[in-house]
Amino acid sequence: MSNHIAYNDWQEMLFGIAKRPINCGFGLEIGNGEVIPEIKVHPRPGKEENLDTLLEEYKNIVNDSLERAIKLGFPSIMVEIEHVAQLTLNPEWGGAVINQSKEILSRFNERYGVKCALRATIADIRKSEKSLRNSKETELVFQAFERCAKEGADILSIESIGGKEVFNYAITRQDIPGVLFAIAVLGSRDMEFLWDNIVQIAERHNCVPGGDTDCAHANTAMMLAGGMIGGDFPHTVAALIRAMGAARSLVAVERGARGPLKDCGYENPIIKAISGVPISMEGKTSACAHMDLMGNLSAAVCDLWSNEAVEYREMFGGSSAAVFTEILGYDVSLMNTALASGTAECLRDLLITSDKYRDPQAFVISPDIAWELGKVIVENRGYYLRAKKAALKAGELIKRELRDGNMKLPPMEIDALNEALAVLEGLPEEEEKFIEWGKAKYRELVEDFLPSSYQL
Repeated sequence: MSNHIAYNDWQEMLFGIAKRPINCGFGLEIGNGEVIPEIKVHPRPGKEENLDTLLEEYKNIVNDSLERAIKLGFPSIMVEIEHVAQLTLNPEWGGAVINQSKEILSRFNERYGVKCALRATIADIRKSEKSLRNSKETELVFQAFERCAKEGADILSIESIGGKEVFNYAITRQDIPGVLFAIAVLGSRDMEFLWDNIVQIAERHNCVPGGDTDCAHANTAMMLAGGMIGGDFPHTVAALIRAMGAARSLVAVERGARGPLKDCGYENPIIKAISGVPISMEGKTSACAHMDLMGNLSAAVCDLWSNEAVEYREMFGGSSAAVFTEILGYDVSLMNTALASGTAECLRDLLITSDKYRDPQAFVISPDIAWELGKVIVENRGYYLRAKKAALKAGELIKRELRDGNMKLPPMEIDALNEALAVLEGLPEEEEKFIEWGKAKYRELVEDFLPSSYQL
């Protein structure tokens, strides 16, 4: 378990530079002085009906992306193949897509010298009503990892769902102890199990174990909060959940993941502060997939800059694969010019300032606040306690900004924050006591919660 923080001061953190850079693929260096665009495009509905149509779709996606990068003179690119369910349910399909995509990258590297690599993100198709550790779906997930690694994936990732069954029950009732139990206790233990296996697979095939995200929990809270302060779910509580999620997502790194962490993990700046691994981030360039309230700030310390996901289709400017490669490429070109000219700190600070007080969810991933939360996480032992303390620290820092007049929130948001903090402060310090309470309560209330899935 992490017991120190990688950076002595938050201002050491910068886009394009990580304490633990990664070399992979065809000459791609991640976190070694350059921000790299990461393009992710999904096949159109219906193209997944058979392998031939899927291969043709992905061939066009990867070709279009690389061709646009070459035409515009972008020197580096990461291509992510994020599995639609069919690619994980049929591991040979996933392997075939990776094999074809890697051949295309090899050809572009040989002809044009473009530095490139391939990330495979396996779909977590496990079902909570079955065992998350021992089921046909679990076997397929690991088979998909194995096949993609064998066929040439440079980086392996997943967005895991451990604890989701309890989380869904708890968040719809604004049950803060249940949310904490789902993320810190269940999610963290599931991450141990998954990443011990993923790291072994990566090592067997000489590829990089990338990272996970807290998409199942913190991103769900972000989506429920939406764009309007005081809307369907409190933004202040979603910010606390993001802090909890950082403690959970860190487990992948603690079990051997080396980055780059995946784009959907908005908590990644906190994990970079702790571990120094390179991170992928998304923001304004992911508007094609969803809205967020931190579209500039999220780029402040990124090493890869992603579009999250877009469906493959024709647009006025070309295919969506080409168009979003162009958008990403120009964004990172600006960041790389700032690095080369010695003005990167200025650009980073502008990115931060433009969004820091737009929303409490943006505030908690601002690099200065991310560093503070990282310190709290490493100062505490045990999955439960460090997630709880991170959430409490996030709330304390939000309240400080409210007192200082830097952040403005409506009364209902402040009330929700105070209520959530009071509940968290009233929870026991002893992890075992909290675990026993959670097992007893949610085994009764959540039909598909199986404590055995988490070795509880």
